[in-house]
Amino acid sequence: MKILYAIQGTGNGHLARATEIVPLLKSMADTDVLVSGTQSELKVPFQIDYHFSGMSFIVGQNGGIDLLKTIQRMPVKKFLRDIKSLPVKQYDLVISDFEPVSAWACQLRKKTCVGLSHQNAVLHTSAPRPEYNDLIGKLILKKYAPATFSYGFNFKASPSDVFPPVIRPAIRNADATVKPHYTVYLPAYGDQQIQDVLIKIPEIEWEVFSRHLKVEYRVENVHFQPVSLDVYAESFQSCTGLICNAGFEGPAEALFLGKKLCVIPMKGQYEQHCNAAYLKSMGIKVLDHFTNSETELAEWIHNSTSLQIKFPDLTCEILDTILKKHGSC
Repeated sequence: MKILYAIQGTGNGHLARATEIVPLLKSMADTDVLVSGTQSELKVPFQIDYHFSGMSFIVGQNGGIDLLKTIQRMPVKKFLRDIKSLPVKQYDLVISDFEPVSAWACQLRKKTCVGLSHQNAVLHTSAPRPEYNDLIGKLILKKYAPATFSYGFNFKASPSDVFPPVIRPAIRNADATVKPHYTVYLPAYGDQQIQDVLIKIPEIEWEVFSRHLKVEYRVENVHFQPVSLDVYAESFQSCTGLICNAGFEGPAEALFLGKKLCVIPMKGQYEQHCNAAYLKSMGIKVLDHFTNSETELAEWIHNSTSLQIKFPDLTCEILDTILKKHGSC
């Protein structure tokens, strides 16, 4: 069997999950890997056979997506060329982790595409929803990378087509500790905005990782560092708590290690608002915005407790089920 596994490369979460999935797929079948997107800092330990620009959303510094830059940098003509050129017909099975080039190439050639992503679980009827109804956000989730069959990952497995998070071995086997510092990763906020809030909570040591930096620096109790995955991993695995956007993989890993968790959904990201609604229903602290949030943060630090969920390792069984069910597609 020959498989194409296609990964969304906007952000680190999809690629982090792929570090667990790709080696397993390669042990099961002849597997090629496609990555599209330009916003990830993660270097993957496997060969990438196709690398496309895709349709990336550009993260700004005011809490959300920079729509102007996203539109300006959207390579529509190249995206269409990549769809037409991708030889999906030569594969027995195409699996897409919310990756649009492979998904639309399958649509164009009437080829079955199996969607395996967190976004599929967000759309499931069992998933909690935010208070407001974002019709455009729902449309993007449905049409960005359409699939013939859909399976998803979420914070809780419920139906037969929604599975628990994939926790990569580096986290599952980590020797986690609890030191006094708090780790912060908020790529959609500028460093000055983060500093203005955290410096007002002087009793806490903050370790902030910024994608806007090249050189680390410290302002009183706030230590700013460029994003280095090794340094971040050390900080995260030993922290008391994590403050991050309301993505999926980062919060799931924090829950697995039992870290205190506070999330801020990115503006204009319906998926993150759905994640925030789910996490809030589990008792996790959710902030609507980060600016001027020092009072709420201090209350969370001093009065909240952590939640630990030892998500089972079902990745091999999940992939085996999908290959047996759809391998002849």
